[in-house]
Amino acid sequence: MRYRLRAISFLVALSIFVFGCAPKEEMPRLIPMEDFFKNPENVAFSLSPDGEHLALMKPWENRLNVHVQKIGQEEAVRITSATERDIAGYFWANNSRIAYVQDTAGDENYRLYAVNIDGADFKELTPFEKVQVRLIDRLEDDDEHMLIAMNKRNPRVFDAYRININTGDMEMIAQNPGNITSWQTDHDGNLRIAGATDGVNTSVLYRDSEKDDFKVLITTNFKETLQPLFFTFDNKNMYVASNIGRYKTAIYEYDIEKKETTRLLFEHPEVDVSGLMRSDKRKKITGVVFLVDKRQYHFFDEEREQLQKNLEARLPGYEVVISGSSEDERKILVRTYSDRSLGSYYYYNLDTDEFLKLADISPWLNEDELAEMKPITYTSRDGLTIHGYLTLPKGLKSKNLPVVVNPHGGPWARDAWGFNPEVQFLANRGYAVIQMNFRTSTGYGRKFWEAGFKQWGLAIQDDITDGVHWLIEQGTADSKRVGIYGGSFGGYATLAGVTFTPDLYACGVDYVGVSNLFTLMKSVPPYWEPMREMFYEMMGHPEKDKELWEKISPIFHADKIKVPMLVAQGANDPRVNKGESDQIVEALKKRGIDVEYMVKDNEGHGFRNEENRFDFYRAMEKFLGKHLGGRVEETAKQ
Repeated sequence: MRYRLRAISFLVALSIFVFGCAPKEEMPRLIPMEDFFKNPENVAFSLSPDGEHLALMKPWENRLNVHVQKIGQEEAVRITSATERDIAGYFWANNSRIAYVQDTAGDENYRLYAVNIDGADFKELTPFEKVQVRLIDRLEDDDEHMLIAMNKRNPRVFDAYRININTGDMEMIAQNPGNITSWQTDHDGNLRIAGATDGVNTSVLYRDSEKDDFKVLITTNFKETLQPLFFTFDNKNMYVASNIGRYKTAIYEYDIEKKETTRLLFEHPEVDVSGLMRSDKRKKITGVVFLVDKRQYHFFDEEREQLQKNLEARLPGYEVVISGSSEDERKILVRTYSDRSLGSYYYYNLDTDEFLKLADISPWLNEDELAEMKPITYTSRDGLTIHGYLTLPKGLKSKNLPVVVNPHGGPWARDAWGFNPEVQFLANRGYAVIQMNFRTSTGYGRKFWEAGFKQWGLAIQDDITDGVHWLIEQGTADSKRVGIYGGSFGGYATLAGVTFTPDLYACGVDYVGVSNLFTLMKSVPPYWEPMREMFYEMMGHPEKDKELWEKISPIFHADKIKVPMLVAQGANDPRVNKGESDQIVEALKKRGIDVEYMVKDNEGHGFRNEENRFDFYRAMEKFLGKHLGGRVEETAKQ
């Protein structure tokens, strides 16, 4: 080994002597754009309750449809026939029937459907216009019914219904008085918990049985939360995630009769913890899962801990997650994750030790050609530690690179380590990609979250700007070739970036982003109305904070934008109305700013249909190549 290393060093030295330079850096091949954004071959695997069948999503007619196959057999039978849009999601109603939801052209008014696993007896269960369905409980012990919530009676609120999965017959089992935002069952499928809000105060409601009225357990300001996770296995008390009296959310047991938290199960000094794992079969709490830089576990149960160690030994180098199981918990589905792969699915029979690979999700992508996503931290101008991720193009030195800044949506969300097709696509084109969990991102505790209240375009934007300056100071970024791209709130941050720091960016890509807070709050979906006052406290009020909103809404400062822009929008977006993009595009065109505008008539808040994704990312590739100098595929140049 020592001789081989010396030989390599000699060859490097010889090349410098002969050619006057070190060996040329080489990036991987230019991977076709469609390879990053086409539908997976096989995804969303799920085991039937008895563990005898697998359901999965795979493309048919360019749309993701549900297929079913018997364990041990190769052939999967397609049981849905969606052609306009992908199936949005599905679940087992019982061992022989699957329910699924689908909206129309991105309007998010999801209807519920059901079909047998052989494709027979199709039924549209909720054929209602402008009504959204949400699942409450599949009811594992009832093969004929499930519990759903619908805003059929009143578009602003969701009532609870028991629905027959074969006929669609339903009965309302709880009418929403107007303030309830969530429903929850006990282990027997009885509806016994509700979450309510008056806009800024949140309450947990409880009842002993479905014959009783709901009563308030606890009321707090929305900044302090007690979130019911599930009942204890005797259905008498609850496990909850709470940040009451503390900055980081932790897991507790909650005594319903005494109306107080009792035993602290788990806390973490750096991040919020709300993911509690359980074994329904063995009636045990098994562990917690939480995010620091990457996914981490803490186990309470030796059997579950040993299973995790077993799986990680079989699948080294990946995050390993149990994604489903049969009701007896003896047959499980396993999925792997990494920053350079969409991962794979495996089937594991704990009784026979059979361990079977089911599918790679995107086998056409080669991990060796993709870039590492590395956790980073930097300090904001007022002293906050900002966590994030930096992905550098493979094969290039981290010096004077073109950069794409990619702030996340929400903004009450966070980026996490893992495979991101947008990030890998951009890195393959030669861009360094920086993602930052700016203040008000979730997961880092209440203080960090609240630090971003009424700070759109201000301290939040400063955190993004500080990340760019940090990257420039590191020597990684070419200060003249920095672009910014984001969707939803990330689209707002893109517009705010090119507006309020016009000399920092060379171009911007705004994807379903907010340009005007006044019009945003006038056009929100009706079922967001119960939370309007909370939004006002977090974002500001259109009358009380009129000057603030005028200051931070990019539309009122469009005269400061001087760089080229690409704007993309779904015509049916119920969250960020098309008018948000129309306004900013019109303002830029009036000033003669170079702006490309892509509107898809059959999309909503983001492009779900494969061909629309292709159009958008092809346009982005060409746009960024022109203004930042990254690589461009020949098909995008045309």
